[in-house]
Formats: sequence, structure tokens, C-alpha cells
Amino acid sequence: MRKSLLKEPEPLIDIFQNGDNIMVVAELKGFRKENIKARVEKRRLVLSANAHGRSYHKILSLPKAVVPESMRMAYKNGVVEIILKKAIEAKAIKELAG
Repeated sequence: MRKSLLKEPEPLIDIFQNGDNIMVVAELKGFRKENIKARVEKRRLVLSANAHGRSYHKILSLPKAVVPESMRMAYKNGVVEIILKKAIEAKAIKELAG
């Protein structure tokens, strides 16, 4: 059997800021929640998924620093939502301290 030369389209991804949170929404149809992994590296979110011989890997630049331990992930109907709490900037702490 011959493999198709057509490449699958890149999944749609949006990044939103809402108050103290950053939300990443990614369309990852065909994957199961247990096959989707996310981790934070500095101001980047690394998103990967593997299933049935398919794989996806994306590094996203986040608009602000985040607290990695605050990450919450939900997956429903082929859409993954990741919510991260924004980190308090060191500069803001210094200004508050005087």
C-alpha cells in the first residue's frame, strides 16, 4: 500500500489571557486524553500527542511567565484546554516592596 504524500493539516491553536490566567486551546482530534502530554519550560508550553502511528509535537511561546504547578488540562470532543496561572513578575514584587 502506498502512503499518501499529503500532510495532515496543523491543528488549530489559540492562546488567551484572562485576568491571572493563560488558556491554551488546541484541536487534537483523533487522540485520547491519556496520549496527550503538556509541560512548561520557562515561557514555553510543550504539547505532544501520540496515537495509532500518528504523532504531534508543538512548542508554544507563552505571553507571560507561568506557574508550572498550576497547569490544569481538560480534553473533550477533540479539543484540549490547558489553563496556567500567570507568575508574579519579580519586577512587580520589587515595586510593591518599595
